[in-house]
Amino acid sequence: MPRTIRTLTASEVETLIDWAAAEGWNPGIGDAAALLAADPEGFIGAFVGGEMMAGISAVAYGAGFGFIGLYICRPDRRGEGHGKAVWDAGMARLGERIIGLDGVPEQRTNYQRKGFVPAYETVRFSGGAVRLAGGGDILPATAAGFAEILAYDRQCFPAPREAFLREWLQPPRIALMSAGSAGIAGYGAARRCREGFKIGPLFADGMDTALALVATLSDRTAGEVLHIDVPATQVGFTAMLQAAGMVAGFTTTRMYKGGKPGNPPTKVFGITTLELG
Repeated sequence: MPRTIRTLTASEVETLIDWAAAEGWNPGIGDAAALLAADPEGFIGAFVGGEMMAGISAVAYGAGFGFIGLYICRPDRRGEGHGKAVWDAGMARLGERIIGLDGVPEQRTNYQRKGFVPAYETVRFSGGAVRLAGGGDILPATAAGFAEILAYDRQCFPAPREAFLREWLQPPRIALMSAGSAGIAGYGAARRCREGFKIGPLFADGMDTALALVATLSDRTAGEVLHIDVPATQVGFTAMLQAAGMVAGFTTTRMYKGGKPGNPPTKVFGITTLELG
């Protein structure tokens, strides 16, 4: 039967996220609505006889940046070209933008052959009630502070993403910000996942602010297991997480094709999500 490539419906995005859970990626509960808010047309599937064989997210953040994620083929239909078909469709959709992705180690060479260049490693840290000292003016991220958060996020992420953040920072996710003398000095969010909570993003002016945000998020999640994907360049921060009882797990590599975003990752202590950057 012929293969059809098309944009996914909301329920099909939910299915793709379920596939991610089956792969052990531990996606968030209720992630689909926020992911779709980023780019409703950015989720693509390969179908045969009305059944989805493979899927990918190819989210466009404006005209200059895009991100590839959720690249999964159904296990029983691998080796039939469906994965390549959605990959080609996703890359074609993003065109000449700078394109990012977070690649697992076994796929790094494959992505390099496709023109992606490694930028930095990320490490998943996980642990229970995190033993970190709080401190600083950590406040709930409210609608009144949303404009400040958008401006701060733009320092840390390669493109504006207002629609996504409006959804991502809504309850039941826990969103906090650190108030500084010249405006906010950082912000972070945690969401319930299939197992525990994931923190992301975690953006801050410095390590002390990042640690205070993690400590407060840990308190707000009642000591459940926390996960956070940290750029390996944040050496001092990762040392503090390990001292607090968090354990390093799997790694990914942030990679870009078509150039490198202009914003340095110095304020990035935890990436937002492996699916959307």
